[in-house]
Amino acid sequence: MMQQLREAAAYIENTTGSFGPEFGIILGTGLGALVKEIEVQHSLSYADIPHFPVSTVESHSGKLIFGLLAGRKVIVMQGRFHFYEGYTMDQVVFPVRVMKLLGVQKLFVSNAAGGLNPQFNKSELMVLTDHINLQPSNPLIGKNLDDLGPRFPDMSDVYDEHMIRQAMVIAEDADFDLREGVYVSVPGPMLETPAEYHYLRVIGADAVGMSTVPEVIAARHMNMPVFAVSVITDMCTPDRLKKVKLADILEAAAIAEPRMTMLIRELIKLQ
Repeated sequence: MMQQLREAAAYIENTTGSFGPEFGIILGTGLGALVKEIEVQHSLSYADIPHFPVSTVESHSGKLIFGLLAGRKVIVMQGRFHFYEGYTMDQVVFPVRVMKLLGVQKLFVSNAAGGLNPQFNKSELMVLTDHINLQPSNPLIGKNLDDLGPRFPDMSDVYDEHMIRQAMVIAEDADFDLREGVYVSVPGPMLETPAEYHYLRVIGADAVGMSTVPEVIAARHMNMPVFAVSVITDMCTPDRLKKVKLADILEAAAIAEPRMTMLIRELIKLQ
């Protein structure tokens, strides 16, 4: 695995001329417009990078973007990988590990999620303060990659408290509600039943999605600080539960996208 990671990183460095990124950004479903804010210097297709998986989800474009955001050097994943696509957990987190080898210092993650907290509303943003992993596996199972991190990484402070507080100030100054909460990651790809939504709420989740946690586990294993934000694309409480199509999720994400883009841009300025 380490050999594959190094080969991918070497290809990227040779192609981008040792770009030297500071921050990594993963864009979730319907959240690709942040790229419009970037002074793009390089764009690589996942298919061209050695050992990289290729996204099979129609709303994920599958490109690695290198450029300047708020004057800072970033790598942006325009499209991520999910366990439900048939990938192993090592494949799901492969790009995050490559980012670390390229010199990325902090990881910013976004996703589309269903709202479980009745106080939330569709198209609001929720900063992750913690998570619950209900995926059937995780990227640390198996032989430990000692070059990346310890066998038993601590997970008591997964999401960076300082960046969370900075984000809350940014939202307050911009006059929009920024929720805080616990994200639960489930395998998917089917959405949950009413009984499952009730169960997820009972165990302490404020929002539910099918991604993020594997990538975050890999990042924290490598001691990489993480900031993550969900766009609430549909409400999953008993009184507001409706049948949902991908088009509805993309529409809700598009409404929130300008706020999410501004939040990440302004937060990166402060790092």
